[in-house]
Amino acid sequence: MNFNSHSDAVVAVAASLINTLTAGEARGRPYALPPEGPERRAAVTAALRAGSRRAREATDAEARDLAAVATELRVVFAAVEAGDVDTAAEQVNRLLERFQARPHLDRHDGEPWHLHFHGKGESRSDEWAASCATGLAIVLGSELHDRLGVCTAPHCDRVYVDVSRNGTRRFCSTACQNRVKTAAFRARAGRE
Repeated sequence: MNFNSHSDAVVAVAASLINTLTAGEARGRPYALPPEGPERRAAVTAALRAGSRRAREATDAEARDLAAVATELRVVFAAVEAGDVDTAAEQVNRLLERFQARPHLDRHDGEPWHLHFHGKGESRSDEWAASCATGLAIVLGSELHDRLGVCTAPHCDRVYVDVSRNGTRRFCSTACQNRVKTAAFRARAGRE
């Protein structure tokens, strides 16, 4: 999408948290039991490291809190997919208010000054929730709000962020895209 590398990164973190921590369907199979315990901590850590390679391992409490936030973030993607940007924006506004997202210029690791968004500072999960909500607010407040999506493959409700040049992505993964293409091919072959 290219707003800035930080906002792109936190939107990717939001999508990863949703896809690993919310129930539904994934690639044609039920995904009813998101991970628990050490597996959930590892999934959250991996999602956070997608946004910051320096992210430390998540604690049980942070993983639990971010799992709850992931459910709230999913509402944003689902609303955009349904063409209801107003509901998506209202949900983001609730998250921004609850986590008290505030801008802060930061410079570290030899990087130039760049914008971070911090939460009310009660926990690291609040900080990440504030950042994810802010990243989604930046997307929704631009002409690229339709780049947030939910996979259109049958039996899959994983979310994605379309960073393609032409903005025509419809699937969460190549696996789902291939499933749909294979099913269409078989349907055409069966009619001949």
